[in-house]
Amino acid sequence: MAGMDLSNRDVQAMLRMLRRYDSPAEDEVLPDELALDLLDLIPCDVASIVGQDSVRHSTFAAQGLGEFTTEIDEPEDPFWVHYADSLPCSYPCRSGDIASVTKISDFFSVRQWRDTAMYDQFPVEDRFDHEIMVCLPVGPAHTRTLRLIFFRQAGPDFTDRDRAVLTLLRPHLHAAYLAARQSRAGLTPLTTRQREIMQYVAAGHTNYQIARRLHLSEGTVRKHLENAFTRLQATNRAGAIAAMGPDLWTGADAAPLSVQARATAITAGPTRIQEPADSETALR
Repeated sequence: MAGMDLSNRDVQAMLRMLRRYDSPAEDEVLPDELALDLLDLIPCDVASIVGQDSVRHSTFAAQGLGEFTTEIDEPEDPFWVHYADSLPCSYPCRSGDIASVTKISDFFSVRQWRDTAMYDQFPVEDRFDHEIMVCLPVGPAHTRTLRLIFFRQAGPDFTDRDRAVLTLLRPHLHAAYLAARQSRAGLTPLTTRQREIMQYVAAGHTNYQIARRLHLSEGTVRKHLENAFTRLQATNRAGAIAAMGPDLWTGADAAPLSVQARATAITAGPTRIQEPADSETALR
């Protein structure tokens, strides 16, 4: 993305997406209005939001964007049969890199992609030459993610501009997803600072230790916790941690290697996908 210039229209459209959207309907992963704004920014034929657990070969959430509808795949679905060998699909969980926005063309040319078993298993009308995907963490393990995927059947590939837009929006999309989950649970979403402090609480830190790490006073930490407890409808630390569940953890986002470098290392290793040995991401 070096040297990538976004137009003023792009910037203004992204700024509009930073507003708070209405709570999503029960069958929506993200508010439909947010999804429509995304489609205005990333031109595509179809798009979907899919929650995937790559260890259990299960789909825990699905939402079509715009007029597109999507279904939850069963573990025996052909998609999962070819999943591990298809890097455009399995790269995030096999590499641990869920921060990078990826395209099929990061791994295959169009001709190579059309020769894969994954491409061939789809009905002709559901085959796409181009795809761009952004992953959002769902809990501490990188094997469980929410994926926003944009497809084009033919024509030009997605551009560096598209990748830049999704990379910049990714933290806000994640915040919108967490807010939607908590809204459905009847909870008021935490602020960024409250979530940060709660992560330290879950790791066993005292108010004094948290204050030292964040350069705050103990009184400020205590006030943040009081407000967090109120939003989570909890009376103590254990209850607040339990109320947040997997939303407490956002996963490791560091991606020091390029997608291509990681992909090369992956293809030389085993294809079996396993749960990380340490499922609770260390707080820095």
